[in-house]
Amino acid sequence: MKGKEINLKEYYEVIKKRIWIVLIVALLTTVIGSFYSNRGSDEQPLYETSTRMIIGSSGGDMKTILVMIKDPIIMGKVKEELQITRSPEEIAAQITVSKIDDSQVIKLSVVDPDPKVAMNIANATAKVFKNEISNILKFNGVRLLSPAEENTAPINVDQALSLKVFLLIGVILGIGFVFLLDSLDDTVKGENEIENILGVPVVGIITNMNKKQWSFKKSKKQKIRVRGKAFDIE
Repeated sequence: MKGKEINLKEYYEVIKKRIWIVLIVALLTTVIGSFYSNRGSDEQPLYETSTRMIIGSSGGDMKTILVMIKDPIIMGKVKEELQITRSPEEIAAQITVSKIDDSQVIKLSVVDPDPKVAMNIANATAKVFKNEISNILKFNGVRLLSPAEENTAPINVDQALSLKVFLLIGVILGIGFVFLLDSLDDTVKGENEIENILGVPVVGIITNMNKKQWSFKKSKKQKIRVRGKAFDIE
């Protein structure tokens, strides 16, 4: 058990000594891996945004109003306002309408490969619906609660998971590189390594001393004379 603890401590010291290498490799791997994974992905990223409306109605009227949001008449007006080449049916296929719990709040969500287009479709649909529903059903109980905003985070790509995976790979590669450098280093790193090489226990260590320290040591020496002979003492 003691030998195992010593080995683990040595491994820790090796990593600690060159921890900056591990950090740099992990950072580079994360950045490069994330960049190429986004570029090389066959799946087109999709972006979702939503707007909310309050409908002052309930029961059967509410169901009718929800159906009217994706009606071809509404979608045609949205197409004209945004001046896009998609058909009303294609626009309707991008829209999801849902009622939040048992409230009168309606959530209108739009999914598109372009986050800005998704935002424009959601806001235009809510605006056109509010104006047209009063003409078609003579209903004025629609109020816009919150507009859609541009969402740049794709819903079909788990960026957080990808970053974690690339970070882990970088840490592993960095640690491996650190141990490779350590194995190529021929300098003796401690008492244990000396004992392993020589096969004998270490009984003492001579510390390094620079010229300044050596000069100081020599300056502390004094001379005494005994029976005509001079001796240096510290």
